[in-house]
Amino acid sequence: MRRALRTLTMLITGIALLTGTLAGGSPAMAGSGGASLTLSPASGPVGSAVTVTGTGMAKKTAGTLTAGSERVAFTTSASGYFASSIVIPSTSSATVDIVATAGASRASASFTVTYSPASTSTPDTSTSSPAPTAPATSSARLRFGVATPGGAQANAELDAVASLAGESPSIVLSYDDFGQPAPIADLDSVAARGATSLITWEPWRWGDGVSQPAYSNARIAAGEYDAYLRQWGAALAGWGKPVYLRYAHEMNGDWYPWSDGANGNAPGSYVAAWQHVHDVVESQGATNVQWVWSPNIPYAGSTPLSSLYPGASYVDVVALDAYNWGTAVAWSTWTAPSALFGDGLAQVRALAPGKPVLIAETGSAEAGGSKADWNRALVSYLNDQSDVVGFVWFHQNKEVDWRIDSSATSAAALAGALAQRRG
Repeated sequence: MRRALRTLTMLITGIALLTGTLAGGSPAMAGSGGASLTLSPASGPVGSAVTVTGTGMAKKTAGTLTAGSERVAFTTSASGYFASSIVIPSTSSATVDIVATAGASRASASFTVTYSPASTSTPDTSTSSPAPTAPATSSARLRFGVATPGGAQANAELDAVASLAGESPSIVLSYDDFGQPAPIADLDSVAARGATSLITWEPWRWGDGVSQPAYSNARIAAGEYDAYLRQWGAALAGWGKPVYLRYAHEMNGDWYPWSDGANGNAPGSYVAAWQHVHDVVESQGATNVQWVWSPNIPYAGSTPLSSLYPGASYVDVVALDAYNWGTAVAWSTWTAPSALFGDGLAQVRALAPGKPVLIAETGSAEAGGSKADWNRALVSYLNDQSDVVGFVWFHQNKEVDWRIDSSATSAAALAGALAQRRG
């Protein structure tokens, strides 16, 4: 969803340039070359949406904003200014460092995490009711999955989603870059919930932008990261249970370092890198890994999917990412699920006949139509597709409020649709 994110960020930047610095923000924090950030608000609970404004950054440059595991792309103005929003992820720390990088410029600021004070009274356990348990996962053919700000071990967030949806997600989506070890603790936490992990494995370093030639497809295919790949393969093999691994997703766009044209990536280099990564991981005995090939839905100007498909023997599941932005941004219109996914489904089916299909990221804005109706239509439409095995809802308030409970009617509609598909 990076292409849309960049467009939205530029719109936010323009508005901020007209209106000036938002009131109530943090003092500007300095970085390299005079770059600085201002946060609004500068403190709050986990899950807070923070508006970040930056000055003194590299001019007219694409950059990345990070807060823990969260990351957002932005583009600076001709004066080195940007404004963007990021959500504070789940953390046990008292502060979260928010870091912006654009080219050679870097700036950071600290967000103070506030918590409700713990009760000092001793509960009367003889009369208190037991704590409610989250609803169970469903055995329905069409699986329900989710991605929350805190990631795979954010059990409170996942329990909250389960309460909203009327069932626990049976797929939990999380993200790791090439600087992180295999997330075995994440896998354990998700498995303890009776769910399956969907790991998005991104061959870059978060926060360093699209220009990262160290992670070019050619260098990966040439074996420069084989020791690291073997570590992942051995760890996943040792873990032993089924896991979805979504390597280098949305490759048909232009917003990631592994896309054609970025970092010198020639046509065909993505397939070569994918096949090499697959073979090295599998050489460690990781036959429990289900490889998920996950493009963005095709759009005008995107790289043809046929040039990016690694081949039937290298892919277990094909997937699509797509969002209904509604009228939340100037370039978008309200789009029904069938119109959003129809062409993409036809293309991946033609490339990978007989493969199961997963909707790896989706969600809807509120602006421009009825999100409640859209939620019902999504579940009905996907449930009618016999090869679609599940969908993952992006339950975060980021570029727009994608959350299931962005409104009470949205939450009730999704819960009702899931209940209906359970029968």
